[in-house]
Amino acid sequence: MTATLAPPARATRPDRRRPLLGIALIVTTLLAGGAYVALRPGHDTSGGPPVDLTRPGTMLYVAGSPGRVTQAALAEPGRVLGSGPACERAYAAAGILVCLRTDAAPGSTRIVVYDAHLAERRTLSAWGTPSRARVSPSGRFVAWTVFRDGDSYLNEGRFSTTAGLYDLETGTHHGSLEDYAVTVDGRPYSAPDMNFWGVTFARDDRTFYATMSSAGRTWLMRGDIGTRRMTAERGNVECPSLSPDGTRIAYKFRTGDRWRLHVLTLATGADVPLAEPAHVDDQPTWLDPATIAYSRPEAGRPTLFAVPADGTGTPRLLRADATSPAPLP
Repeated sequence: MTATLAPPARATRPDRRRPLLGIALIVTTLLAGGAYVALRPGHDTSGGPPVDLTRPGTMLYVAGSPGRVTQAALAEPGRVLGSGPACERAYAAAGILVCLRTDAAPGSTRIVVYDAHLAERRTLSAWGTPSRARVSPSGRFVAWTVFRDGDSYLNEGRFSTTAGLYDLETGTHHGSLEDYAVTVDGRPYSAPDMNFWGVTFARDDRTFYATMSSAGRTWLMRGDIGTRRMTAERGNVECPSLSPDGTRIAYKFRTGDRWRLHVLTLATGADVPLAEPAHVDDQPTWLDPATIAYSRPEAGRPTLFAVPADGTGTPRLLRADATSPAPLP
């Protein structure tokens, strides 16, 4: 279907100097293991079994307030199998867990990367508050999004986001996607109000997708880590999530001041609204090739639901008081 571009929230921030932006906005601390003692309170202290990042047929999510990574069976999301570090947003794949939590420094986020043994492999700091987190299917790359101003994409002129990547194999830090070259409608594009959020990775350890907003519009951007370039693919696609086979994108479609979950087939452009009529402000996750998981408020608490990816069925409750679903198939 042809997307109608409703005006999204527009960022307001000072002019950027692109070559220095990653340094100016992101302060990186590359620390191995558990040497950074200030992070120790983030480890699990419940006395129960720890999460197992290699256990198939399970899912991770962030439960409770303050949030903690929790593991449950995919077939029984309410049956807790283990717990892990304190996080506000988290994601895991291929034995790697990325955890976002509010830092001790005001207005900043601590990004902690754990290995399969829950040892702290890397830590980074970003200016902003935790928003989105992803790990590439191979476990090589981690990605994050933080809010730099305001707390909602819907606040006109009041939000600003930073999305970044880190390569665990080479140690390369892509501190902000704003340092990438951008193409829209076949032409180079540069504007002081560009914002990026909601990274999702393909399996080739090179391709990723994300959202860009500028001048009152949003686009689905296809990125190339090797060339540090991004190209606009389609309008009005926010918080994309690539399917396990790389052929479809689950995302938020905006109409007015509401978002509806959709699934886009990349090869044909076919677009299907999912059977979740409620407003959803989340980056969805593929639990499997046929099922989308996401969080939305229910009875005043963030709650995990699942819905079929083909537009049929009805939403199914997974877990109350939880966010950040991450399947370990």
